[in-house]
Amino acid sequence: MNYPVWELPGLGGGLLIAIVAIVHVYVAQFAVGGGIFLAVAEWRAHRKGDREQLAYLRYHSRIFLLLTIVLGALTGVGIWFTIGLVSPHGTALLIRNFVWFWAIEWTFFIVEIAAALLYYYGWDRMSPRTHVATGAIYAAAAWLSLAVISGIVAFMLTPGRWPETGNVLHAFFNPGYVPSMLARTAASLALAGLWGLLTAPVARDARVREEMVRFASYWLMPGFFALPLTSIWFLAVAPAPARALVLGGAAPVSLMFFFTLAASALIFFYARYGAFARAQHVTPVAAAVVLALGLVATGGTEWVREGIRKPYLVYGVLYSNGLYARDIPAMQGRSVLAEARWSLVKSAAEADPLTAGREVFRVQCMSCHTIDGYNGIRPLVAGWNEELLDTGLQHLDRLKGFMPPLVGTDEERKALVAYLLSLNPPGQTASAQQPALARAGALTGGE
Repeated sequence: MNYPVWELPGLGGGLLIAIVAIVHVYVAQFAVGGGIFLAVAEWRAHRKGDREQLAYLRYHSRIFLLLTIVLGALTGVGIWFTIGLVSPHGTALLIRNFVWFWAIEWTFFIVEIAAALLYYYGWDRMSPRTHVATGAIYAAAAWLSLAVISGIVAFMLTPGRWPETGNVLHAFFNPGYVPSMLARTAASLALAGLWGLLTAPVARDARVREEMVRFASYWLMPGFFALPLTSIWFLAVAPAPARALVLGGAAPVSLMFFFTLAASALIFFYARYGAFARAQHVTPVAAAVVLALGLVATGGTEWVREGIRKPYLVYGVLYSNGLYARDIPAMQGRSVLAEARWSLVKSAAEADPLTAGREVFRVQCMSCHTIDGYNGIRPLVAGWNEELLDTGLQHLDRLKGFMPPLVGTDEERKALVAYLLSLNPPGQTASAQQPALARAGALTGGE
């Protein structure tokens, strides 16, 4: 309630975060796996004295540098920019709680950037041993950065004992930390293989092309065996309500989960029976299609992880609209508009109901909903009458388990009802209203 609400018509803040975050995670995980890939491949080429393969790796390192240093850095800044605007309360909590862990991660990031630049510009300027060592330093710093980020991201779904103890070590070494870190490591190695499949076919020497295609396909195998195991582990330690959403509790989440599994399976079969078995037939176009599937799998995984955390930003601690769970009982019956520093209306009783209702919607709902765009509220409440809306808002967390409870005064709730009714023209048919009203009555015990 201490920050202004950023309105993003049509797109919505949540979708903007998803777009930026998925691209960033994809590139960042490639930065980890790709660094290991380059260091191992160069060491292997030097041992064999393979100049043609070293020439290919030099080309591959240029693609690697542009993606990780340029696109990775841009999307990394974009993440902080978007989450700071869309979820300032959650961003503030993560910064305050993990300030020293962020400092550690940024230290690794600086080492990572310096090593990447030295590695790329060190071709023909460093001895082979020093150059490989520089690549190894980059790979180690990148993985350590991933290890720190994994603890913070996993905390958001599995905060462990932190809500009771307030100990940052309990927050970081939470139940989801190890499976999350292992899953991201496996995904990073797989993405390194995917990018290798994209660049290997452009090698001039046919022998190098086939050998590097097979070498890249090897990197996909461990990931696609490890990812199902780490996913099962992660779901096992997730809160039971979150786990239930994946296992059929929320159809979109379940469908996206299995869609992600299907995309991963297609990549695995291509790597095993296409790239590895028929390396000479791999083309940049085919590799690009599989690389796009990798983006789909990455995006689906991140979407599911975010989806099962709803209605929280930090599970059981902070709701997606910036309200702390511990404050909900005290906020019931108190004016939300009076508490919200940036609200244009301070009293629903003294303002026009539609104006007050819109402010309640902005403060409590707009972090997830738009009016007509992504997750638009207008079509969601079409056909609802005043009674149904009022009943639903009083029992919002029970009627919609992935939504936070509505808090505030009766006047504010009624103003929100009036505003939601105004979004659709009158005259909705009874047939459209009664099934929804019956469901609401069943879920609220007929109150």
